[in-house]
Amino acid sequence: MHVPDGFIDAPVSVAAGVFAAGAVAVSLRGARRELDERTAPLAGLVAAFIFAVQMLNFPVAAGTSGHLMGGALAAILVGPYTAVLCLSVVLLMQGIFFADGGLTALGVNITVMGVVTVVVAYGVFRLLTGLLPRTRRSATASAFVAALVSVPASAAAFTLLYWIGGTTDIPIGKVFTAMVGVHVLIGIGEAVITALTVGAVLAVRPDLVHGVQGTLAAPLKLRVDGELVDAPAPAREPEPVTAHRSDRGFLITGLASAFLLAGVVSFYASANPDGLERVAADQGIDEKAEEHGAADSPLADYGVGDIANARLSGGLAGVIGVSATVVVGTGVFWVVRRRREDDRGGPARSDHENA
Repeated sequence: MHVPDGFIDAPVSVAAGVFAAGAVAVSLRGARRELDERTAPLAGLVAAFIFAVQMLNFPVAAGTSGHLMGGALAAILVGPYTAVLCLSVVLLMQGIFFADGGLTALGVNITVMGVVTVVVAYGVFRLLTGLLPRTRRSATASAFVAALVSVPASAAAFTLLYWIGGTTDIPIGKVFTAMVGVHVLIGIGEAVITALTVGAVLAVRPDLVHGVQGTLAAPLKLRVDGELVDAPAPAREPEPVTAHRSDRGFLITGLASAFLLAGVVSFYASANPDGLERVAADQGIDEKAEEHGAADSPLADYGVGDIANARLSGGLAGVIGVSATVVVGTGVFWVVRRRREDDRGGPARSDHENA
């Protein structure tokens, strides 16, 4: 649902940009509490993985496709504040280098695809994990529902912005029905991808999943004088060197998966227009769409301009995009982590070590 230039008028686009900038500023501060020396590289990987999977459009109806938004996935894996930063980095890379999502609409896209999806998904996820048994299966199911709900919520948010500042005179009821209807279908695909990814990470490294920290297992109880009380926490032993090696192996595997998806699998993605493009064409929302400011980029439309072979061109563009996203994203998250160190006056410690 990358909103192009010209769908939303200038005043609303500016207002959305101000809101998005404020959300990013708040997230920069909030992410200091979520990031440490282990999760900062993971956040960069999550941003790159979302970039890669967003290239994989999947069919949802006749002549219509959808792709992952990633708000739910990022929020559950690395926390809501860091997730907003992840999506902002991805959208910035896509807009500047790949002409995907308007430059003047960047604030709209961050608001709709980043902030709304993250807030809704993380709220639903935390609510469900608080109500359901503390198991990996429940966490995976909660991730499915959270992702499913986040996509039509994002579509509804776009409809609200269009109602306030749309550049064409289309009945808002028709826009709402069309947008939410098709994005419910896209939400199913989003939910499947999110649940599979979260479930896979939970199976191998549950300690790296922000959304389930301290919730997967209930504390051990002891019966004292006929009453159940929490057992004392065991003394924490120094983290073995093998844990760091395990982190490195996990990150390498994840990055290799992102390169594979963007560089190879993306060639087989659906070429049909996504949900917003289809609704815009059917309802006339795109009547005043403007040419993208980065249309002359050598990577526009996810291809390398000087390479005629479509498979090679698209694959190389995907690899470049993943590389740029992981470098920029990891750089941002390391800076945020360093600010956390500066605030504490010493080396950053993980939340487990601060407990």
